[in-house]
Amino acid sequence: MKRLIGAVSAVLMVLAAMPAQAADKVVLMLNWYVYGEHAPFYYGKAKGIYAAEGIELEIQEGRGSAATTQAVAAKTADFGYVDVPTMMRAAIKGAPVIATGVLLQTSPMSAMGFADKNIRKPEDIKGKTVAITPADSMTQIWPLFLKKTGLKESDFQTVAGDGQTKLNAVINGQADLLLGYVMDQSMKIKDATGKDVYPIKFADYGINMVSSGIIANTDYVKANADLVRRFMSATTKAVEAAEKEPKAAAQSILDANPKGGKIDTLTQGFELTIPLYRTADTKGKRPFQVTDQNMTDSVNLMVEYGGLDAKAKDNPKAFYTNDYLPKSGS
Repeated sequence: MKRLIGAVSAVLMVLAAMPAQAADKVVLMLNWYVYGEHAPFYYGKAKGIYAAEGIELEIQEGRGSAATTQAVAAKTADFGYVDVPTMMRAAIKGAPVIATGVLLQTSPMSAMGFADKNIRKPEDIKGKTVAITPADSMTQIWPLFLKKTGLKESDFQTVAGDGQTKLNAVINGQADLLLGYVMDQSMKIKDATGKDVYPIKFADYGINMVSSGIIANTDYVKANADLVRRFMSATTKAVEAAEKEPKAAAQSILDANPKGGKIDTLTQGFELTIPLYRTADTKGKRPFQVTDQNMTDSVNLMVEYGGLDAKAKDNPKAFYTNDYLPKSGS
């Protein structure tokens, strides 16, 4: 018995002396500078959710979905959080990228202006001035919104400029509305002016298409299947945890990046994001569980209005996979 106890003790001493297995270092590049939508990633890191899956997460700000998609395709980032339709345009041209989870399954696109201008419905846009950024994702879908709502280009004026110019146009009164995301540009305007913004959401008028999701390089996915599963498991849990504690999730952004915004608008921006996680078909399901129909509808819309090559309609499943998502309750 003494020999057995001694042997067990020796084994335990050896195990204790062995270094813990190193966590896998993973780089997640965002679609843009940090704002409320990004709260789950920072919260998941702060709460140790990624660490529990053996992942050492580095979050990098992005400079647009197209640039982040290029970084993932080139393997300079392991994962990207991007506008999935933007990723589709790159993939159809040969970029080796795929969505491993679609988080925003309802479009955040909208036409927005100051709430005190009482622009509440498409009819109210007549006679107004709309600020746009040529060739961005919203401007490409804008003609579909006009078609769905019976508006014509001649019903309003437009001014064009980059993202900041578009914001300044509304802030300074040179435009009544701009095309933007409900949880992004609206919060930037409120930060700058303290005034509430009202969005006319594209999704409320029958424009059903996906938005942001996680993407990875197809070769990276094949070579690191277990890591991809662990990353998607952690990210799913991070989103679920953040949904329950929006303000704490928003605070985690500021804890990591004190210049990342203001707590009130970061929280509000994240709260505006949460309803976009699910459609009627995915209500009650865990985050990222996009349906085949939602993706097919999105591809069809992008082909007709968003400049996506028509051959994309041949195989919508080439752009995404749910295979690496955690099962219900896991």
